[in-house]
Amino acid sequence: MKMESSHTWVWRCLICLLTAALYPAASMGDGFPSHAIDPVIVEYDVDPGWPNRPDTVAPFGWVSGMAIDGRGQVWIFNRGEDPVQVYTTDGDFVRTWGKGDFSDPHHIRIGPDGNIWVADFGLHIIQKYTPEGELLMTLGVRGEKGSDETHFNMPTDMAITDAGDIFVTDGYGNRRVVHFDKDGKFVKAWGGYGSGPGQFVLPHAIVVDSDGLLYVADRNSGRIQVFDQDGTHRDTWANLIMPWGLSITENNQIWVCGSSPHWWVRDGYAPEYKDQILMRFDSSGAIQQVWSLPLGDVGPDKDHPDTSHLKHGETVGVHCIIQDSEGNLYVGDIYGQRAQKFVPITTRPISEQQPQAVPQ
Repeated sequence: MKMESSHTWVWRCLICLLTAALYPAASMGDGFPSHAIDPVIVEYDVDPGWPNRPDTVAPFGWVSGMAIDGRGQVWIFNRGEDPVQVYTTDGDFVRTWGKGDFSDPHHIRIGPDGNIWVADFGLHIIQKYTPEGELLMTLGVRGEKGSDETHFNMPTDMAITDAGDIFVTDGYGNRRVVHFDKDGKFVKAWGGYGSGPGQFVLPHAIVVDSDGLLYVADRNSGRIQVFDQDGTHRDTWANLIMPWGLSITENNQIWVCGSSPHWWVRDGYAPEYKDQILMRFDSSGAIQQVWSLPLGDVGPDKDHPDTSHLKHGETVGVHCIIQDSEGNLYVGDIYGQRAQKFVPITTRPISEQQPQAVPQ
């Protein structure tokens, strides 16, 4: 038998390798599709009919805060004429209150006792209400800004522990976290402007987990910082997202909405966001899930947005995010002036799936 030359053998091997690379389906056999048989990715579809706002209730302004209570009701804090609106997860209207009481609504939280906490950065106050809208407590001095134990300078959010302690992100002005006991008595404050651990560029949102750790969204620096309740810095999650809003589930999963990392100011211009991103972390900072939403267009003047051309599912300036017990996400955006529900999807009918592409 005549032996092949070494050159011929090398060329035959190269041809086989190229054939396998160009036609992977053929090399693996026809029984292997290019998609997963069992779902491994969760997608989200918008529910275009949520919420069902009655004609007697004013449209939303900037939707800056959302929360979900123990009954599964969704609370929406917005700059419209009816600033506090409540709906079921099915979209049915429950109640509204707060007309004329707020200047610049920001975040809203539900305390362990079921009472409602709101931040108003224009009035420099944090307030506690009953679910029916009866005022129970005010922290800060209404209409007065400051940096002492009794004043805020444009506070952004608050986290309420099981023991009733209150932690406030005194955000736009003072760049600090302020701790009060359950009776509203000042305990301590920490922070200050800067990019180091324990410093803030803009503390924009705060949540507390079941172990008492605090997670602070330092939005304009693209960081989430973790603290214990003494103010000791524990960790920093950076270069992952520009965090606008935070929420936390019962099993300490942390949802964040915002945009992918970028310099907040470039060439003297502050672009705010370049996309719309949702992320889920565990309490160690490990990323569990990422989803993006279409960025809508409201025209050149965001303070007077043209929302008439927005499609369902588009957002412009995502500001808050929550999740219900069924895994549905609720997202509020400011410039799009909408609160929307997104339903998790793991399987779709064949008719909705895209044709399988030819392997390349």
